[in-house]
Amino acid sequence: MSDALSPLLRPTRLLDHQAPALEALVAARGWRELPLHDRIGAIYDFVRNEIAFGYNEGDEMPASRVLADGIGQCNTKSALLMALLRAAGVPCRFHGFTIDKALQRGAITGLAYRLAPRRIIHSWVEVWFEGRWVNLEGFILDADYLGSLQRRFPGAKRFCGYGAATPDLSAPPVEWRGQDTFIQKDGIVDDFGTFDDPDAFYARHGSNLGGLKRWLFVHAVRHWMNDTVARVRAGRW
Repeated sequence: MSDALSPLLRPTRLLDHQAPALEALVAARGWRELPLHDRIGAIYDFVRNEIAFGYNEGDEMPASRVLADGIGQCNTKSALLMALLRAAGVPCRFHGFTIDKALQRGAITGLAYRLAPRRIIHSWVEVWFEGRWVNLEGFILDADYLGSLQRRFPGAKRFCGYGAATPDLSAPPVEWRGQDTFIQKDGIVDDFGTFDDPDAFYARHGSNLGGLKRWLFVHAVRHWMNDTVARVRAGRW
């Protein structure tokens, strides 16, 4: 591996892949022994479907806490995906953006939607595969949640809402096939470029909420949001 890629394997405060829970998970799943294509795919599928779409206390959470929560959104799932990839020897980096909050309408309603900033910090993961960077964003919505959206909006093409922004809701490119995967790309407003890790990104750009809004989000709003997401996933909406 080239020296340029070596920093993209290191642990950080947020990418704490040396934490016992992450080490145990990687060992139990045997991910390190898989061929590279299958290794990336197995980790990607785990984060996509075994970590359900949902809202954690904040963006700047260590990967081990995201794993313990068992839920995540774009930024927290990105941290977990990166930590697991690095633990399995796959170089990866963080790409930061903002998205328009209209993308979240439906998943976020009422007071929660009013409190949300107009432009929400967003991210995806870039993984080094076969000599090129591949963009991974399609892991944000788990298959059960996405399937519920597809059943509610059958045949929908260009779609924005409920955590998705895609030109074809009926067949978004979310499966790992060695190519880019996306589910929110069409909602991007600002592109902040790539960073070695999420720690560096948040040190420069901060996260979505602070002060009273953050307190309300942590203690009340996110629970309402997760209730809404659970109803969508179960088809009770």
